[in-house]
Amino acid sequence: MHTPKPIIIGHRGAAGEAPENTLASFILALEQGSQAIELDVHITQDGEIVVCHDGTLDRTTNGSGLICNQQWADIKQLDAGAWFSEKFIGERIPLLSEVFDVVPKGTLINVEVKHAYEGRMESALLAFLREVNRYEDVVVSSFDHKVIQRLKRAEPALKVGLLYGGNLIDHGAYAKLLEVEVFSLHPHHHSFDGADIALATADGLAVYPYTVNELTDYQLMIEAGVTGIITDYPGRLKTYLNT
Repeated sequence: MHTPKPIIIGHRGAAGEAPENTLASFILALEQGSQAIELDVHITQDGEIVVCHDGTLDRTTNGSGLICNQQWADIKQLDAGAWFSEKFIGERIPLLSEVFDVVPKGTLINVEVKHAYEGRMESALLAFLREVNRYEDVVVSSFDHKVIQRLKRAEPALKVGLLYGGNLIDHGAYAKLLEVEVFSLHPHHHSFDGADIALATADGLAVYPYTVNELTDYQLMIEAGVTGIITDYPGRLKTYLNT
């Protein structure tokens, strides 16, 4: 039986070849053949949703401190590319809205919520998604499954996914514990086998394992029958899928 090819999901864009979670990284991922991108969000003190993995600015910018304690006007002045290489000097932390502007409709955007911020993130994210009205293009995931449950209950049209690293007895059965419709599972790529994937997909769940970068692991994911593969190297994965 022919196994469909998994879709290519650029992790923080093309994070292996460009500064993660920048517009340059997302554009590169799309150029390399990604059918989806994954990104992370935090919220500023003045309520802007910014795309950054860490809750602090220290690792990926020339700034420092918690994002949630700072104003967008200050954050947007920071350099988020120089740490990666001279080629990307001047790249900035983008707003979530700026990413949506450069990613074409029809391309899946996996928004990972890193922190609830006492509900501020949920309110801001739902307001943004309702404004752009691209529910078919979006899946919101998080390691905080209570956040996912609340978001889905507040907006039934939203597709939601569960991030986790544990080797669960029954991945699909766990998703049912949330008592809301879960669209996708996002397990660590070492935390399941082919039988687990078969059960999950039989339950109608998409399965998008993270973060898969080695050729041997690409093959394991394909053989397991995953729906998509989250990778730092979308170009590498595309080449592998085309061989």
